[in-house]
Amino acid sequence: MPSGLDTPQGAAELAESLLPPLGNRWLHTQAVAAHADEASASVSKEDRDLLVAAAWLHDIGYAPELRETGFHPLDGARYLETLGAPDRLVRLVAHHSGAVYEAEQRGLTDELAAYEREDSPVLDALIYADMTTGPAGQSFEFDHRIDEILERYEPDSEVHNAISKARPYLGAAVERTRARLGDQPT
Repeated sequence: MPSGLDTPQGAAELAESLLPPLGNRWLHTQAVAAHADEASASVSKEDRDLLVAAAWLHDIGYAPELRETGFHPLDGARYLETLGAPDRLVRLVAHHSGAVYEAEQRGLTDELAAYEREDSPVLDALIYADMTTGPAGQSFEFDHRIDEILERYEPDSEVHNAISKARPYLGAAVERTRARLGDQPT
């Protein structure tokens, strides 16, 4: 029986219960959800609500009360699991935006591997929505977004190293989504 968390409304309600105190993180999340909705034509009709729900929930692991490992994709996925969220939603949150690259940097590969990554148009579109949205909800081109992340984090930090390694993977997901939408690469 669906928990309601895999619907845009249920996911938005949960995100709104956790993220507004985080300021820009909440603005980013709202904009990622809007971008996911815009990109939903790149996935099957059956997956559109799931995509938007995953976008609403992709950063809930930043909420201080959910912090366990300090790695937000994993902390968010674990929390959703405790709520009985659908497995696919949990896995999308766990693996959003190349999480495996940062898990390697943090020594959390085994923990993340508990959640199987799907290589699908839905994950691609989630990456697209996140990687074209700035930290305060601005619309960014992919390269600008990556450069912004790299500037925000110290060169030897886990995030900087992970994003540097993940850039080709993330860029390919963005381009696949653009192709599915019929957009021209930029």
